[in-house]
Amino acid sequence: MSWKRIWISAATIALFLSLAAPRQSAAGAPTDQVRATVDNITSILKNPALKNDARRKDRREQLRRAIFARFDFNEMAARSLGAYWRKLTPQQQDEFTRLFTDLLERAYIDQIESYTNEKFTYVKETVDQDYADVQSKIQTAKGEEYQLNYRLRLVGKEWKVYDVVVENISLVNNYRSQFNRVIANQSYDELVRKLKDKQIQTATDKTVTDKR
Repeated sequence: MSWKRIWISAATIALFLSLAAPRQSAAGAPTDQVRATVDNITSILKNPALKNDARRKDRREQLRRAIFARFDFNEMAARSLGAYWRKLTPQQQDEFTRLFTDLLERAYIDQIESYTNEKFTYVKETVDQDYADVQSKIQTAKGEEYQLNYRLRLVGKEWKVYDVVVENISLVNNYRSQFNRVIANQSYDELVRKLKDKQIQTATDKTVTDKR
């Protein structure tokens, strides 16, 4: 999977977090906490006071806080590098986590703002000690249906998402496959350079868009 396609996959998965509140739900803390995040995001998107362009920055900051409250980006970053993560120094781990988080955050927020009220239902919840899997389905306006699973782990009293699986395709596994290929064929430093370049390009595109 190419870099472009991976970034598109991340953005597409983000859409599913921003849908209207589900009509069905499995009982349990993991599902309840995921649903609370969905409700919070939906409330932000539907707030008339945040819809105009002048409030775009404020709206995005509120979305960012909602996403950060539910996602465990540090765990996702570690899993996306697999065994290579343990070879990094603490400083390198911090840097990679920041770059990885920025990559996902930008993709999520861009896509979340374009949601169109698809039908979204929770199907099943499985809990195994400190880990849980919340299974759900999404139905588009065209009648297409997709399976969407959230993988979570318990951090204190909060269930944090560390992976999202769409139609049996894991977001984290996709990143790990691509990242490991870059490291094996080039180097870890080259991977970091690519992530920084993407960060700069995204920031440049945002500046151009904001000036229009």
